Amino acid sequence: MKRITIFGREGCGFCRRAKALCETKALDFIYVDIHKEGISKADLEKTVGKPVETVPQIFHGKEHIGGYTELAGFLGIDG
Repeated sequence: MKRITIFGREGCGFCRRAKALCETKALDFIYVDIHKEGISKADLEKTVGKPVETVPQIFHGKEHIGGYTELAGFLGIDG
């Protein structure tokens, strides 16, 4: 499996759940705090390729998965 990248922010419950899911499954993942890294909504939209309203925004390698619910589905878990 390719590395999972989670773009999120502090205080986001779904971001915490996505990180915890990756930790529980012992997946290779990185977490990017968009505020600490100075990533704007516009920057994230360029990366995702469509308008972004929420975080987390999650990738499997370079493939955009979506948010927490889509990650859980991707991993075969009932989100």
